[in-house]
Amino acid sequence: MNAGMHPPALVLNADFRPLSYFPLSLWSWQDSIKAVFLERVTIISEYEEMVSSPSLTMPLPSVLALKEYIPQGRTPAFTRFNVFLRDKFTCQYCDTKLPASDLTFDHVTPRSKGGRSRWDNVVAACSPCNLKKANKMPLKCNMHPLKKPAAPTVWQLQDNGRAYPPNYLHHSWRDYLYWDSELLEDVLDLPYEDEKSIRADTLN
Repeated sequence: MNAGMHPPALVLNADFRPLSYFPLSLWSWQDSIKAVFLERVTIISEYEEMVSSPSLTMPLPSVLALKEYIPQGRTPAFTRFNVFLRDKFTCQYCDTKLPASDLTFDHVTPRSKGGRSRWDNVVAACSPCNLKKANKMPLKCNMHPLKKPAAPTVWQLQDNGRAYPPNYLHHSWRDYLYWDSELLEDVLDLPYEDEKSIRADTLN
C-alpha cells in the first residue's frame, strides 16, 4: 500500500452479506468514517491502523454493516461486463476462459438476421470464434453456445463474482465473502464507477 493511503472497508448489508460481490462493495476510509459518525453503520471489524483529528483518534473500520437493509434488485443491468460475468469470462463456443479485455460478445442470431441485443441472444466470445461465426446462424456454421443464454438474477451474478476476488483482500473480510475459488494474484480490476455508485446511493 502506498505511503499516506489508507485501506478501504468492506460494506455489508444489514443481513451481513456484501452489498455487491463484483464489484465488491468497498468504501474509502473517508466515506467509512463519515458513515460511522452519521450512525448509518455498525463497525464489525477494525484495522490496527489509526486515524487522527485534532479532537479524536480512532481505528480505521475494516468491515461495516448497514443499520438499515437495502433491498437488492433482482434484474441486473444488461451490460457487456455483466454478460461476461454471467458466462464466467468464458467463450461460449470454444470454452476458453479469458480476461474481460480479451473477450467480445456475439449475437447468437445475428442482427443482420433479426437478432436482438438481449440476454437470451448475446454470449461472451473470444475474437477468433466471433470472427469465425461472423453473421452466420448457429446451424449454418455448427457453432452453438455451451449454455443457452438467459437473463441471470443478481444472485447468480454474485455467485459467479465470488470466484474473482478484488486486488485488495484483507483477512478480516474473508468470513463475509465465502470465496469459492483459490485466491489469485492476477485478477480483474474493480470497476471504480460501479463502486462509486454503490457508495453514493447508500450515503445520500
